[in-house]
Amino acid sequence: MSGQTGKEVMVIQFRVGDKIIYHKPKRSFHPGPRAKQVYPLEHGEAYHYVVDKFWTVDKVNDDGTLDVVTRTGKKNKLQTSDPNITKAHLFQHILYRKRFLCLNEVS
Repeated sequence: MSGQTGKEVMVIQFRVGDKIIYHKPKRSFHPGPRAKQVYPLEHGEAYHYVVDKFWTVDKVNDDGTLDVVTRTGKKNKLQTSDPNITKAHLFQHILYRKRFLCLNEVS
């Protein structure tokens, strides 16, 4: 055997301006209309679910993190290895174009 564990992590290369979809896990008593993968928690009083966030890469840092900007202009820092990040494909760019922020819109 070559020492592989069978769990290979695919590293995605990011550039400034890339559109990403962040699958943000949440919990609440009332999931919103954009909630996906809705499951009741242990006693059924609350729910666990995922909401897709449409963000733009503002900066790629040398320490393996990304500075991203939300469509409302808020900034977040994410690990490039976070499994909840996916790069938006061409079809998603077109379908969700109004939900992504253009970096030239940031003041």
